[in-house]
Amino acid sequence: MHRFYLPPASTRGDSLRLDGREAHHALHVLRLKRGELVTVLDGVGNEFLCAVETNSRNAVTLSVSLKNFTPPLPCSITLLQAVPRGKIIESIIQKAVELGARRIVPLLTEHVVTRLDDRDAADKCTKWQQVAIAAIKQCGAAWLPEIEPPTTFGEFLKRSEKFDLSLVGSLQKERRHPRECFREFQAKHGRLPQRVGVWIGPEGDFTPEELEAIQASGALPISLGRLVLRVETAAIYCLSILNYELNSVLESKL
Repeated sequence: MHRFYLPPASTRGDSLRLDGREAHHALHVLRLKRGELVTVLDGVGNEFLCAVETNSRNAVTLSVSLKNFTPPLPCSITLLQAVPRGKIIESIIQKAVELGARRIVPLLTEHVVTRLDDRDAADKCTKWQQVAIAAIKQCGAAWLPEIEPPTTFGEFLKRSEKFDLSLVGSLQKERRHPRECFREFQAKHGRLPQRVGVWIGPEGDFTPEELEAIQASGALPISLGRLVLRVETAAIYCLSILNYELNSVLESKL
């Protein structure tokens, strides 16, 4: 069944309307006909089963027959990703959506080649949000992650955000397997973390000074295995481990 996205403000009532990008895809790519069933996601947990009611040149009207709500996962994962070269960040965003990240913060660190002014940053953020929308439509995720505008490493640290558990992919010798960090947290608090942040560096990694500042903010250095991973592989590796650790405990309670 084909999936579409509409923002929450556009999903009120028993009749929904696709226009713009979504209508173009429905009319000119999928060529949907009256009566065909589709799914609409609003990115905040709601999924609507709809039937195509009418088609016009630039819009599609849908009638809602069923509405389902999926609550968010009990743990909110923030990916703090240094911006890599080219379009690699788009692939990272896609995989982050599939692996359950709730927020992605693109970071401009010392070794990041890309430099953006305010207008470029806003344009990039809009484009990356569209990448995330396409990803939830592809995988059926009920929650659309927030993609923040790119920010400098220093500016983010000034926010003094607090995570229950903060991890940073590291190549230094003093590092642990992520599972050890989870077990230690559970032993200390008797529960899973509710807010997790994971830091991933750019090509060339974080500088020693940046890594020191990240750890000073409370992040624990974790091992990504014996090999030196590419940026996108490191992000997927970390998010996969978080997804596994969180879901395995939740499933054991079912």
